[in-house]
Amino acid sequence: MKVNIKNKVVTKMLLGLGAVAFLSGCINDQSDKKYNDTVEIPVNQEMMAELTAPPFVPTPVGKRMAKKLIVDLEIQEREGEMTNGVKYIYWTFGGTVPGSFIRTRVGDEVEFHLKNHPDNKLPHNIDLHSVNGPGGGAEASFVAPGHEKVFSFKVLNPGLYVYHCATAPVGMHIANGMYGLILVEPEGGLPPVDKEYYIMQGDFYTEGEYGARGLQPFDMQKAINEKADYVVFNGHVGALTGDNAMTANVGEKIRLFVGNGGPNLVSSFHVIGEIFDKVHVEGGDLINTNVQTTLIPAGGAAIVEFRVDVPGSYILVDHSVFRAFNKGALAMFKVNGEEDKRIFSGEIRDDIYLPEGSVIQSMPTSGTSKPKEEMKAVSFEERMKFGKDKYMATCAACHQPDGKGIESAFPPLANSDYLNADVNRAIDIILHGKTGEITVNGKKYNSVMTAQALSDEEVTNVLTYVYNSWGNSKKEVTPEMVQAVRNK
Repeated sequence: MKVNIKNKVVTKMLLGLGAVAFLSGCINDQSDKKYNDTVEIPVNQEMMAELTAPPFVPTPVGKRMAKKLIVDLEIQEREGEMTNGVKYIYWTFGGTVPGSFIRTRVGDEVEFHLKNHPDNKLPHNIDLHSVNGPGGGAEASFVAPGHEKVFSFKVLNPGLYVYHCATAPVGMHIANGMYGLILVEPEGGLPPVDKEYYIMQGDFYTEGEYGARGLQPFDMQKAINEKADYVVFNGHVGALTGDNAMTANVGEKIRLFVGNGGPNLVSSFHVIGEIFDKVHVEGGDLINTNVQTTLIPAGGAAIVEFRVDVPGSYILVDHSVFRAFNKGALAMFKVNGEEDKRIFSGEIRDDIYLPEGSVIQSMPTSGTSKPKEEMKAVSFEERMKFGKDKYMATCAACHQPDGKGIESAFPPLANSDYLNADVNRAIDIILHGKTGEITVNGKKYNSVMTAQALSDEEVTNVLTYVYNSWGNSKKEVTPEMVQAVRNK
């Protein structure tokens, strides 16, 4: 019997296309059914939404029924501090950057009350990425100072979503802090964890350079050029360090709701010393496991979960690391509990390693340029104030706002025997840098301190502040002392 190979192939192709069409129809039917089911979820009661300021989040929805959820949110334009001595006029949802955290579940009918405080100067609105409707609610919520707009929407899709102002110029409103997160939990809620926190990255653009004191206006040209002066978590440098650090206990499971307000920069979110057990990619249903760093686009979000196994200080960063250590994208987790040497031993020994011989190497310094002088302090009190400002802008990321340093990484400046033993050595380290092992308060540190581009006045202010803080020797450093070391 003769077989027509060509006809046989065509028949198989047609059958295959039919199967694809059948499967596609089934998938579409299931998708439509899920959509229709969500739309038809009834609401059985009215309740006020619990709104929280970062880094805290509202109570999980658990297994509650869908509700008519009343969200009452006020826009505030208010002055805040970007870092010590640097003031900025933030535009906010709820008085904080990021704005208040909103927690809902699928099927909720949200009645949104957006109020623009009468003392504000500008109209605003809100675009919620969780909304299915024109502008995400922006068109319905455009509100002038002293007015209130009300609109409603049905929550259809579970996930973690960004909201932001969408009033023109949109980029300026976002860049001034007008963003936040809204969580839509699935029916039955998210699985329980021990601790939940709310973190959001943003990039800021000021007329003055990083650390320049005083009230700093927004710089539109820098924003257009994407040249951020500050890249921070939760609105300002140090928002989640020192006394404001997040906390946990060994063995606890942590869930972080992480957003990126932008307006421009992508975030490479990473926790130093931890691996994410689960990442809800872009805040949706797709879950990756065993993740080291997760990419969060501007206007996007992610849910990350991990268990903390050993105690210590864990640093959270945008792994575009100059943003972390030089522009402010750094936070801290303090974990308490018993050590587990099976998981992490700490330092076992310190051996000598000289692959290139015993020549002592040092970081290069130009020695040719002298940084410009800042405004000079006229009193000890003013020197302490200027010194604290410069310390928080330049030194706090590594040595911490309280001077306690970071275990095994950056030595403490608080009550430091190494610092107090030789003021000229301290001056020299700031001017020319330091590499190699040192012992501070009985513990060894082996890292690099790069030379700092500071003027004599700035070095004087910083060291006077350090020496007169945290139990140190109360020395007062003078510009003449700094000049003498510089001229050696």
